[in-house]
Amino acid sequence: MAITWILVANASLARLYANLGPKQGLQLVKEIAHPASRMKNSELSSDRAGQMQASISGHGSREQQTPPKENAARSFAQKLAKELYLGRSRNLFGRAIVIAPPAFMGMLNAVLDRPTAQLITDRFEKDYTKTPEPALRDHLEGCLFV
Repeated sequence: MAITWILVANASLARLYANLGPKQGLQLVKEIAHPASRMKNSELSSDRAGQMQASISGHGSREQQTPPKENAARSFAQKLAKELYLGRSRNLFGRAIVIAPPAFMGMLNAVLDRPTAQLITDRFEKDYTKTPEPALRDHLEGCLFV
């Protein structure tokens, strides 16, 4: 039976578990924290918007198009996608389950490469990062051989 990886993540914390088969439970493979995602937008950006030359003889300031906190979350999603990519390319798992809040799930889906995304058999749009392992096993009972 193939190893199943379970990624439980939100924008600031991820836990990667492995299920080695029936009655094997979950084993924590890695915990990855991303403290920048917990910071406020004002703490992540500079004090002033950058200056740019206006097309008419005046000066204007340019606001950032994407809030810094969202950029930090996207960066973390890319890091997690790379983690899954490396695991797949090293044949460390045969299938994956991803659990993340809806907005963060969208960020993850956007950066996953196609071969890795095809190994994800189940996606749950929930935040279970604070859920203890026994409760997590209960939530996954229908799609995981624990």
